[in-house]
Amino acid sequence: MEKENIAVGLDIGTTKIVAMIGKKNEYGKLEILGVGKSKSLGVARGVVNNITQTIQSIQQAVSEAEENSGYKINDVVVGIAGQHIRSIQHTDYISRSNPEEVISGNDIQLLIDQVNKLAMLPGEEIIHVLPQEFKIDGQSEIKEPIGMYGGRLEASFHVVVGQASSIRNVGRCIQSSGIELSGLTLEPLASSDAVLSQEEKEAGVALIDIGGGTTDLAIFKDGIIRHTAVVPFGGNVITDDIKEGCSIIEKQAELLKTKFGSAWPGENKDNEIVSIPGLRGREPKEISLKNLSKIIHARVVEIIEQVFAEIKSYGHEDPRRKLIAGIVLTGGGSQLLHIKQLVEYITGMDTRIGYPNEHLAGNSSEEISSPLYATAVGLVMNSIANNTKSAYKLEMIDTSIEKPKAIVAQPMVEEEVTVEAAVEQVQMPVETTENKIRKSFFDKYVDKIKDFLDNAE
Repeated sequence: MEKENIAVGLDIGTTKIVAMIGKKNEYGKLEILGVGKSKSLGVARGVVNNITQTIQSIQQAVSEAEENSGYKINDVVVGIAGQHIRSIQHTDYISRSNPEEVISGNDIQLLIDQVNKLAMLPGEEIIHVLPQEFKIDGQSEIKEPIGMYGGRLEASFHVVVGQASSIRNVGRCIQSSGIELSGLTLEPLASSDAVLSQEEKEAGVALIDIGGGTTDLAIFKDGIIRHTAVVPFGGNVITDDIKEGCSIIEKQAELLKTKFGSAWPGENKDNEIVSIPGLRGREPKEISLKNLSKIIHARVVEIIEQVFAEIKSYGHEDPRRKLIAGIVLTGGGSQLLHIKQLVEYITGMDTRIGYPNEHLAGNSSEEISSPLYATAVGLVMNSIANNTKSAYKLEMIDTSIEKPKAIVAQPMVEEEVTVEAAVEQVQMPVETTENKIRKSFFDKYVDKIKDFLDNAE
């Protein structure tokens, strides 16, 4: 029995960990089969700082997703973020031995492999090597070199670099949770797959993903990734400010932010007040919504200004680099009231909230099509693009093993053989998954992590 092409994405965030199982339906849309969500306890600002707690959170999310979908997860594509991520522009070339031969995918792979050998700062490793534009024998602005002829193949690359130890810690957590790591993707790239249209990427757009611990930025122009950055602030610092400013506990601060918070203080009237129960017999606290919005506004302005500084460093004021499609906001932080208007006011750029529902099947729940799940949806899409068979239906095991139990009259030895054969039959697809060649830039990197984990004591 051939296994379905089921893909799994795992979003290890600062606030939550999401495991999402999905497949492509007959219309080419993404059908979500199951979602598991758990509170992220061992992650701070996108980086794992407590392996034991992270493993528990991953296992909780994975088992919830398996329960909801009836599928067993083998391997996952994981999103990587954190303040250790940085990106560089690099140009490299190869000289081809026979210019009369057509340029093939192998030539491009050779060039990518060459860039992968670049010397980085100590403790840093390359996560992605993304080709931007090609040059053949001096002819520039070539987007698709395959099929052309030439001796010198040159390309500009967007190279994403991260801290090796942080990436390995993520690998350790995945493996200790009893699942395999099939791929790594930069989180803003995953989010952009889920919420941006090809037209926006062509026109020029900045995606701002406001998460719990970090705010991720990805800039596209002419359909090519031009700039990525991770700002080490997100929704959690807003909650901390509310907690300090109003002298309340974190749980209450988070509720206040999501239910009554606004990024624009002018929208609240002076007499709007919310009452919060006091701690252990103390008097209830009365908090002015105008003051609450002022606290939120101050911090959101700071986050947006830092991201805008990154957009300026890309050079968006240059007419050739203009971002015609403006800004797309996604992530949990984008659900804050009036944040769209504030971003437009600070940057002077058109802004919209990015929902992943463009790629989702029509019957998807409202919760899944929220900006909160943009990264997880993007990771599942990435897993599908790699042609992974990351999960299989649990019924396959049950039906195979139940058959021998029904035949009571058979001798014990024969029954054991039948069960073994049945288990073998079930395990076969898992082996083919492990042996499968994956089409992605970061395969070698994933193998490197696996080798490292196998050799670790």
